[in-house]
Amino acid sequence: MRQQQNNIFANIDWFSIILFFILVIFGWMNIYAASSTNTDGEILNFSTRYGKQLIFIILTIPLIILVLFLNSKFYEQFSSLLYLFSILVLAGVLVFGKKINGATSWYNFGGIGLQPSEFAKAFTALALAKLMSDRQYNLKLIKNQAKAFFIIFLPAFFIALQPDMGSVLIYFSFFFVLNREGLTLKYFILGTTTTVLFLLTVYFGTSLVLIGTISFSTLILAYIIYRNKQFLRFNWPIILGSYVALTLFIIIVGYSYENILKQHQKDRFDLLVGKIEDNRGIGYNTYQSEQTIKSGGFTGKGFLQGDRTQGNFVPEQDTDYIFSTVGEEWGFLGTTLVIILFATLLYRIIYLAENQTNKFSRIYGYGLASILFFHVVVNIGMVIGLLPTIGIPLPFFSYGGSSLWGFTLLLFIFIRLDAHKKYDY
Repeated sequence: MRQQQNNIFANIDWFSIILFFILVIFGWMNIYAASSTNTDGEILNFSTRYGKQLIFIILTIPLIILVLFLNSKFYEQFSSLLYLFSILVLAGVLVFGKKINGATSWYNFGGIGLQPSEFAKAFTALALAKLMSDRQYNLKLIKNQAKAFFIIFLPAFFIALQPDMGSVLIYFSFFFVLNREGLTLKYFILGTTTTVLFLLTVYFGTSLVLIGTISFSTLILAYIIYRNKQFLRFNWPIILGSYVALTLFIIIVGYSYENILKQHQKDRFDLLVGKIEDNRGIGYNTYQSEQTIKSGGFTGKGFLQGDRTQGNFVPEQDTDYIFSTVGEEWGFLGTTLVIILFATLLYRIIYLAENQTNKFSRIYGYGLASILFFHVVVNIGMVIGLLPTIGIPLPFFSYGGSSLWGFTLLLFIFIRLDAHKKYDY
């Protein structure tokens, strides 16, 4: 049995690995289409973006072997140290990092850039799994919820200082993990309510939303009291506190929007809620992306036949907007295939997570699934104009070594944990 445990290829889930390589290879083909020109004659031209991405892909092989070579118990035993290391690295990048596009998010090693926030997600998922898999841990206790929130949002805090707000939003995906492990839906309800109030305040202004919210809440309260005469008597502190909290939240949002946010940030929210239309300024990227996807039709124009892609109509098309290349060259069929591939991988991860014999592995599996789901939904939503541009890459597709290696690390740690599940009795 020990010999089987030491065999890194024993019991691993080949289906997930095959899906991984299909996504990576198809992603590289679209990076090639988005970053090549008619004058590029060599696929192995490592001075190009697609050539560099090919190097990143090749370097995932030793990373995969290393992750699978380490004993699965290593990730559980050293999860806290790995998490602490990631926090130190995130703090260090603020001092020693290189500033790119207004954010100090990268370390530069001899011309090679590494973005630590891409790797911190895996170590946060490990630390959260370690905390919540403790037999004494009860998520229903407020103090234990606070511990989980601290682990989740400490790296998010340092990432916000860079600033990289797109990466910060990813950490909210861990609430799916908490919900799976018993956290009540009240946090999701609270999050949904605050999001709706925020967007309404941006669109209608503080005064109208404040009057409307208080009026609507009062009507609901009156109906509840009508059905239950004793409700007000026993719950008045909660009711009063809710009114105060709602009022303060709307006022703070309104004040922050009008006086703290910079104009380009306000423009993005105005564009999102439909207050303005700007196809040449702040909304240019999204507009061009939408038009590029529409031009692909049902079957697409064909590989390397996308005239809008070749014409560089969409800025940053090989990174955040890579999905628009899929839409133009592979059409509705291609975009549907990509979504099906991601959905299949997510289903497989959740299926494997539910069949773990070790709680640590199950929680980590849900962390992986939540991060991937959030990335895919937000990136595609951004590219097709349903969500604002916030700079979140599409897993295994977007150009960049840090992104590719970060997602590879996330996935293959779980594959290693899953391969060991038969020994976790």
